[in-house]
Amino acid sequence: MSNMAAPDAAAPAGVIAATAHVHDLEPAMAATLTPIRAILAAVDAYDGERVRVGGWVRTGRVQCGGTVAFLAVNDGSCHATLQLVVDAAQVAQPPLARLAATGTSVLVSGVLRIPTKRSKERIELGVDAVLHAGLVDDAAAYPLPKSRLRLDYLRDFLHLRPRTETMAAVARMRSQLTFATHSFFQENGFLCVHTPIVTTNDCEGAGEMFQVTTLFSQAQKADKELLKLKLSEISRNNDDDDGSVGFDNDFFRRQAFLTVSGQLHAEPYACALSRVYPFGPTFRAENSHTSRHLAEFWMVEPEMAFANLQDIMNYAESYVKHLCQWLLTHCLEDMKFMVETHDKTAIKRLERVSTTPFERITYTQAIEMLVESEGNKKFQTKVEWGIDLASEHERYLTEVIFEKPVIVYNYPTGIKAFYMRLNDDQKTVAAMDVLVPKIGELIGGSQREERLDILKQRILDAGLQLESYEFYLDLRRYGTVEHSGFGLGFERMLLFATGLENIRDVIPFPRCPGKADL
Repeated sequence: MSNMAAPDAAAPAGVIAATAHVHDLEPAMAATLTPIRAILAAVDAYDGERVRVGGWVRTGRVQCGGTVAFLAVNDGSCHATLQLVVDAAQVAQPPLARLAATGTSVLVSGVLRIPTKRSKERIELGVDAVLHAGLVDDAAAYPLPKSRLRLDYLRDFLHLRPRTETMAAVARMRSQLTFATHSFFQENGFLCVHTPIVTTNDCEGAGEMFQVTTLFSQAQKADKELLKLKLSEISRNNDDDDGSVGFDNDFFRRQAFLTVSGQLHAEPYACALSRVYPFGPTFRAENSHTSRHLAEFWMVEPEMAFANLQDIMNYAESYVKHLCQWLLTHCLEDMKFMVETHDKTAIKRLERVSTTPFERITYTQAIEMLVESEGNKKFQTKVEWGIDLASEHERYLTEVIFEKPVIVYNYPTGIKAFYMRLNDDQKTVAAMDVLVPKIGELIGGSQREERLDILKQRILDAGLQLESYEFYLDLRRYGTVEHSGFGLGFERMLLFATGLENIRDVIPFPRCPGKADL
């Protein structure tokens, strides 16, 4: 056991350790630290071992007439804290009262020990040296006191809220879901493709896009007194004859936007490499202040060649089950915390979804079931064929009628995007949505329209310009193939898993109308 700490003292796997000390630099620090997670996972093995630990004080108290401090320290590697016992006889500076303030960062060394049976701690660190202490300037002014804070309050302190238990748990779960996403698609033969953030196309045809331009920055270079004149000049130079704004002097020489989806760029790669998946940020300039909307959010958008609607329904179901089981396996401690503090049903919900076959019904069947239910349930949005199902309808299907996830497919043409394959009935498209309890729609997808003439007409019917989609049409001109894909809203998956109510609490730095802090 005398060598137990050796792996943590050495460079982690995959990290190059220096063979000789570089004399003008301080010795490497990170490789000497032992994560709290590792200590708590092997308490008996670490008993009596000398370690270095770094973290932040969650709570602290000074006892025994000011001679001993007990610090509950967390380093982010897990939900739990490690108790540090600091004796003033061995650590003269800083003063124990300052060291015990919530928010203080510490780097310490000492010997781990299993405390007496009277203690609730499984193991503690007897500190014999404080190697670093980042003190809190004014403990009374520190925005994150010991008491539990409302999540809406924490949104005003985005730079500090990762130190709280809830936001740290969400960060770990988000990291694990990211890894689980890559593992699922890599194991199923998909290639990760990085699609552009700046685009000239509107994938959804909704028109709610952020425009990318340097025209205003050009104007701001002028003196303040000439600003209005400069703006007027730019507007005049960039107006077309029909009064619309031209972009000859803009950076891209044409109108450009932040992407709402990586799909249109993923399809060319799927039609060459068979299976791909973009995973990145997307943007929507929707002036909505609800708890379910963000201006910037992340999407996972797999695309497959030689695949139809049923293929993506199968993959979508398998993917969601994979994510749920991954959290139960790798984030159970954080999930238990969510159950204790936010949603008592969170773990049971994941267990049920990961083991239960999803129900599959057509849109028409869904409407019929909802109409039949109107005697027992009053919906705010009237149920009739042709409506876009609202969240209340989706949740009623999953929480009341079926009590499990539901895949609804074959939606009306009028409520879906131009690229979705037109069915033989000419009224519906080969589209599907995966609906889950608590959230409603988690995944949306479709078989893509591979027939050139029909796709052209669909683009025109959507009020879009054919010339903007020539590249997309080329995929049908040159070796067209049946292909399909879907998109999962990453933040929605986190809402579903954690049981939190507001989507702004499952992304590190939320962007929404009137808010782009940091």
